[in-house]
Amino acid sequence: MTSIGTGYDLSNSVFSPDGRNFQVEYASKAVEADGTAIGIKCKDGVVLAVEKIVSSKLLVPGANKKIQTVDKHIGVAYSGLTPDGRHFVSQGRSDAYSWRGLYKVPISVTSLTDRLAGYVQAYTLYSSVRPFGISAIIGGVDASGPHLYTIEPSGAYWGYLGAATGKGRQAAKSELEKLDLPNISAKDAVKAAAKIIYAAHDDSKDKDFELEISWVSASETGGLHEFVPKELLEEAERLAKEEDEDEEMEED
Repeated sequence: MTSIGTGYDLSNSVFSPDGRNFQVEYASKAVEADGTAIGIKCKDGVVLAVEKIVSSKLLVPGANKKIQTVDKHIGVAYSGLTPDGRHFVSQGRSDAYSWRGLYKVPISVTSLTDRLAGYVQAYTLYSSVRPFGISAIIGGVDASGPHLYTIEPSGAYWGYLGAATGKGRQAAKSELEKLDLPNISAKDAVKAAAKIIYAAHDDSKDKDFELEISWVSASETGGLHEFVPKELLEEAERLAKEEDEDEEMEED
């Protein structure tokens, strides 16, 4: 069977003879071209981190964040096309709001993930739309504890102890596998996340990036999704840079 589109990639609603949806595969390429995003499930919460590539020195620092809050207790980090990510988050907020209005309780992380995965999958069915060019990592804490999920452009989703997406996902996954998950503390997970993002950035050394880290933890944030305090972020970055420099010296 052919491995190229040969006409079957012109419509989002057509399978190739070997059962492939090329538009979904192309959407995955958009994810692979963007910075790395990771999620870590810890003792009583979740840590999200993103390597946000800085495409111009004229950009305002801190703008165009790739980690956003969907509901008070749930955050999303994504790799891929930023406008698609914003629309995805907007839909998530709408789902969370409608759930609160209907059931009078916050939406669970699993229920929100299931709804958003169905929404993403619907964009792979019709020729009038295109798939989302993002992979999203959803993390949060609800009545049943911490949860971490990843949603792919196809709409498929899985639960993880540690998740990675984007250009440096393979290097990040290798580092995540070394951690004691999910027994790591939230603060240690923040420091580990910074080290992993810096390690994954090795493939894009010629590009500047901003490190974004957020967490939601029963003990550290009272179950709310927040960006980590400036002091902790600076400490995590310092440790990550020191380890990165030590590794470079050993290689030399």
